Amino acid sequence: MAKMDLSLLKSKFRGSLLGALIGDCLGSSYENEEILTTGMKLILQRSFDKLEGPMFKAPVIQFTDDSAMTYSMAKSLIDTGELDIIDLAKRFVKSYYQEPNRGYGPLVVTVFQKLRGNKFMDILSPAKEQFNGQGSWGNGAAMRVAPITLFCYQNYDKLLDIVRKASQLTHTHKVGVDGAILQAVAVQQSLLLNPNEELNAINFIDDLIHKMNQIEIDDDGLGLSEPQPYKVQLSVMKSLILEEGEESHEEKVVQILGNSVSALYSVPTAIFCFLRAQKPITGIQTENPFRRAIQYAISLGGDADTIGSMTGAIAGAFYGEEKINPNLLQHCEASDEFRNLADQLFNAATA
Repeated sequence: MAKMDLSLLKSKFRGSLLGALIGDCLGSSYENEEILTTGMKLILQRSFDKLEGPMFKAPVIQFTDDSAMTYSMAKSLIDTGELDIIDLAKRFVKSYYQEPNRGYGPLVVTVFQKLRGNKFMDILSPAKEQFNGQGSWGNGAAMRVAPITLFCYQNYDKLLDIVRKASQLTHTHKVGVDGAILQAVAVQQSLLLNPNEELNAINFIDDLIHKMNQIEIDDDGLGLSEPQPYKVQLSVMKSLILEEGEESHEEKVVQILGNSVSALYSVPTAIFCFLRAQKPITGIQTENPFRRAIQYAISLGGDADTIGSMTGAIAGAFYGEEKINPNLLQHCEASDEFRNLADQLFNAATA
């Protein structure tokens, strides 16, 4: 593509990190819900409307472990100028022990405890020991990956390398790592597209399928029953996108793509939410496709904060900060800090 205007690119950097923050903050109230009922969707709609309306005093909506780890990831890349895996591990652990009530899962807490216990002398073993040595295939690596994409947005091979290495601090199963790669690549594709031109959802998916075809090689001898599970999910996503009409089909989406903490059943869902929200969705009353994507992601229930955060990172990278309602943003914890982080990543990536 033609070289992007730097002011637009800077807006997209901000959009991605702020989108991740918004999805996390607003989704956290609906985590572990089933697919939202009609009544709950109406509550969600009114909540968005109120937050976007005239400013009012209210408790700031706190972020969860998703944004806490995203913040640590960004700060480590900015301060070290590279991936320093020991520095990153120390930041993750310090952030957890300073604020342990951010919603961290018990398995990642065990990793942090072991890292602290071995004084960061053995960085990778604690994650490798999870699930009887198979490692986690959850979405915890994918949820924090947006800063890496921004940092490496011009260098695809470097992006893949850093995502793999950074993921293995907490997730060593290939499906968990590949999920982080898919999320990172989806953010990169969005970042490099012109938001003023119509996005072709099928081409977007086909590009991801092509890339995952190269990445999903069972070179670890895992003997996976399906050696290219993300490619399969992306192919299924195409058929869902091609279905006509404004209906949201949440039950079908959740049944096929998922809404769980597994990377395989949440990362493709986040990508689908971004692409589906290009067009109106029944029950979601807004003309803003950025908001529509996050609101739709949250309406699917399940791991709503993480799927909302990943959707927000992709959508924000496409639309940029201009599509983000400033009133809504003011209600999200640390929004100024996240905007500043995006600017620092922009300066590092374009220097």
